[in-house]
This record gives sequence, structure tokens and C-alpha cells, in this order.
Amino acid sequence: MQRNVFIKTFGCQMNERDSEIMSQILGTLGYIECLEESQADLIILNTCSIRAKAEQKVMSHLGALRKEKTKRPSLKICVAGCVAQQEGNNIVRKMPHVDLVIGTQEIYKIGELISELEDSTVATALSNEYEIPRFIPNKKTISSGTSYKKFVTIMQGCNNFCTYCVVPYTRGREVSRNSDDIIEEIRVLINNGVKEVTLLGQNVNSYGKTNPVSNQKPGYDFADLLHDVANIEGLKRLRFTTSNPKDLTDRLMRCFRDIPLLCPQFHLPVQAGSNNVLKRMNRKYTRESYLELVDKLREYRPDIVITTDVIVGFPGETDEDFEQTMDMLETVRYHGSFSFKYSDRPGTASLKLDNKISEAVKSARLSRFQKRQDEICLEHNQNFVGSILEVMVEGCDGESIKTRSATNHLVHIDSDQTLPAGAIVQAEIIQAGLHSLKGALV
Repeated sequence: MQRNVFIKTFGCQMNERDSEIMSQILGTLGYIECLEESQADLIILNTCSIRAKAEQKVMSHLGALRKEKTKRPSLKICVAGCVAQQEGNNIVRKMPHVDLVIGTQEIYKIGELISELEDSTVATALSNEYEIPRFIPNKKTISSGTSYKKFVTIMQGCNNFCTYCVVPYTRGREVSRNSDDIIEEIRVLINNGVKEVTLLGQNVNSYGKTNPVSNQKPGYDFADLLHDVANIEGLKRLRFTTSNPKDLTDRLMRCFRDIPLLCPQFHLPVQAGSNNVLKRMNRKYTRESYLELVDKLREYRPDIVITTDVIVGFPGETDEDFEQTMDMLETVRYHGSFSFKYSDRPGTASLKLDNKISEAVKSARLSRFQKRQDEICLEHNQNFVGSILEVMVEGCDGESIKTRSATNHLVHIDSDQTLPAGAIVQAEIIQAGLHSLKGALV
């Protein structure tokens, strides 16, 4: 019997991939992903608790679903992801209309949990002995979401314990996936039309450090995986995210020089430009070592586009500390950044730190940082004008073609041509905007 599932994803790319995995598993049970909550027999909120705002959105959404559950008692409501892991039984206590709360290590069990569901169920255990189950999607379920590019999970959890971060408490200790399973999944994806793959993990640089990942090669690491994935026939583009600078090796940086399919775009979170703040964050690298990595990356791949994450207003951040973050922006000249005001998260070490920064100061600092970042972004984008970029088609609407460059720039092309998603074409850049480029087909 066909049933409809609606999945709303909050937060990061890891959550996007987890949502896709749940959709693929449920697809084998007859569930079809739908576009409207009102059409759904099952609603899944896949949650993020990295920032307080994301968690608040989830709870607000759950409150709104109470009315829908009253109108349709047969509707099943599931909360998954980091908020589910963090809050567990509290969700069912506060929101009794929720049927299933499923933690980050339990998503591969969603099929059996939904099938056996009679009363409200909470499955949120974190195990230090966790192994990522073997999971290879089948052709029937691969088409969910974007069909020409896919995320592939290579590891889960984190051992870094940055003082502001909930990930070790919501996703558990770091565990890497078996390399054979990763390679097989990517082969299946490519055989079903996928052209671009992004490898995902909380810290992909440390892939293979905490558990054996290859059945044939002891010491197999992330650089080995990148080379093996790039050799899979039919793959056109390869990306990865996210990286911790403390684990960025010279061998891994050389991959940007040595692997043609590896896109010249690297997200390298810095979080702060001050050594004092970095130490309080427990980031385990310094401002100086970070800048050395940037120099080396640009030596190996001169055209590389570097983006970052920044937190402003971390407890104890002085005006001088913030000026060093601004100086880091001027020195590296990031092509883009995700910047946020610090917010206390439950269970983290920074929750107990003194010298919290006022909201007014945090807002002023964030505004200043983002304004200058926007100016630098526009300057970078203007440098593309007159160049010819290889771009991948994302969609056509009869008047324009939406494409994306290897540097991850969105490129809009005025054209009435209809090109298939995943096709690669050449575009001359004729105009630059703050968040995108405009091109013409060559």
C-alpha cells in the first residue's frame, strides 16, 4: 500500500543526507516522499541543535502540528536528528502528539521502528561502539531529491569537543564508514545518473583515524579515499565537507593539485582570528598555523576558493580579539562565510564560561563582519567577469539556465535552451553579483 511521507530538514548538509537515507529506507516500505504536510501519512522533522534558533523553530513547528494530529489521528509524527537525540523523552512529554523520537545513530532503523509503532517510542541511545551500518541505496529510491548530485556519508560523530559545540553529545564519538561501502554506493549512484558527489562528515580530515576503514589497506585515510573515489568511472565532480584545520595534512592538500575531479573549493572553518579565543574554543590550532595552511593550499591550487565559518561574541571575546577576526578576513579574503552570533548550547563547556558578551555587542560585531565579507565577495566575483567557466546545469525554466561552477558559484544564463540537469557546458561570465554570476553560453 502506498503511503506518503513529508520530511522537513533543519540545519546542515549532514542532516540533508540523513533525511535522504530515511526517505530511501522508507521507500522500500512503500512510502513516497510528498511536497505538502497535508498530503502526508508520516511527517518527519529532521532537526538541528547547533544553534538555539534552529531548535526553537523545531519546537514551534511541532506545536503547529498538534492541530493537524487532532484533525487526522492516523497521522504519524516523527522527530529525528540532533534535537531528538538531545531532548529524547522530553519531546514526548512536552508534545504527546509525537509518535516517534529517533536519535542520530538510529536513523537506519526507521523502517522497523515505523512498522512496529503502536505507542509513542523514543530511540535515542548513543553508543561509543557504534558502527555505521552497510547501506547501499537501490535504484527505486535513488531518485529522491536532486538526481544528478548526491551527498555520501563517510563518517559520523566527532572527538574534538570544541567548547561551543553539541555534536559530540548529539552524534556521538567519531566513527568512519567502511571504504568498500562508500565506493560501492558511489558506483551505484553513478550508474543511475549521478554526476557529482559530496563526501560528508563532521571532520572528514580525520577519516580513518579512530577505526579501520579498509579491508585491504591498513592506515587508509581520507586522501586515499579521495583518490579512489576520483578513479570511479563516470564521476564528473567531487567535493567534500567539513574540515577541521588541525587535521589538514600536506598529503590531503596536495589532492587539490593532483586530482582533476576535485573541485577547487574548500570550506575551512576558522571560527575566530584570535589565538586567545581559539584556545577557549578548544580548536587545537593557532591563527599562525591556519594561515600557513591557507598559503599552502593556494600554492598547490592557485585558483582555489576558500570559505569559512565564524562565530562572533564568544565568551570573553574582547574588542582586540574581534579585530583579529576582522584582520583574518582581510588577510585570507574569504570568498564567502557562514557567520553567527555565539549562543549557549546545553551540555557544552562554553555554557559555564564567564564574561558573556551582550546581544547588542554581538549584533554590532556580526553586522560589521558580514558587511565587509559582502564587499570582499563582490570583489572576488567581479574578477570572474570575462573568464570562461565550466558549469554544471541545475535546471531550466524556458528563459534561463541555472548552473553551478566547480568553485561553487551559482551562474545564471539567459537562454531558452533546455539542457538536462547534470550536463556540463562552458559559460563566459558577463556580470557579477554579490551571491551569483551571470553568464552566456559559449
